[in-house]
Amino acid sequence: MDNSIFQVYEDEIQSLEEEIKLLTEKYEDSQQESTFFSDEEILMSIKSFQREFQGESKGHQSPSGLIAQLESLEADLSFLMKFTGIRFTSHFKKTVEKTRNRTVRKHRLSGNCYSLSFQLEFQLLEMQNKENVSAAITDLSITVESGEDPGMSKFVSSTEEHGNLLTFFRSLSSYAEWYEHRRYTFLHFK
Repeated sequence: MDNSIFQVYEDEIQSLEEEIKLLTEKYEDSQQESTFFSDEEILMSIKSFQREFQGESKGHQSPSGLIAQLESLEADLSFLMKFTGIRFTSHFKKTVEKTRNRTVRKHRLSGNCYSLSFQLEFQLLEMQNKENVSAAITDLSITVESGEDPGMSKFVSSTEEHGNLLTFFRSLSSYAEWYEHRRYTFLHFK
C-alpha cells in the first residue's frame, strides 16, 4: 500500500521534472533567438524603423488608412479561409542558424482543412546575396489525420520528398472538401 503511494509521488515528480526541462529549453531557445542580432544590427533596424515611421507621419499613411488596410487584409484572409477551408491554429518559429548571408529557421504549423487536422514541420533555408534572396524548404514532415487512406499517405510521402508546400495545400484543400462530402453522404445513409 505504501509503495503504491510512493510510486504515485515518484511519477508526479518525474512528470514535473520533464515539464521543467521543457520550459527551460523553451526559455533558452527564446534567449538564443534574441542574441542572434548584434548591437549594430539592432541599432540599424531601429533607425530604419524610425525613418519609415517619420515618412508615414509626413502623409504617406494615416492611422485611418492603416486601419482600412488592416480591415481589407482581414477580409481577404477571411475569404481565403472560406474558399480553401484551411485554418491555421498554431505556428512556431525558431531560428536554428543565422550568419551574414544564410538563415535557417525551423517552422511548425498546425491547423485544419475542413474536418481534417494537419501538422507540418520544416526548415526554411534563406540564402541572401547582393541582388536577391532565395529560400528552400528542407526536412519537411507532414502529418494528416485522414484515416487509413493509402492514396493520401502516398501523396504526403511524395510531397515530403519534393518539399512543395503550394501543391500540398492545393491538394489538401480539394481532398478535404471531397472527404467532407463523402462523410456527409455516408452519414445520410446510416
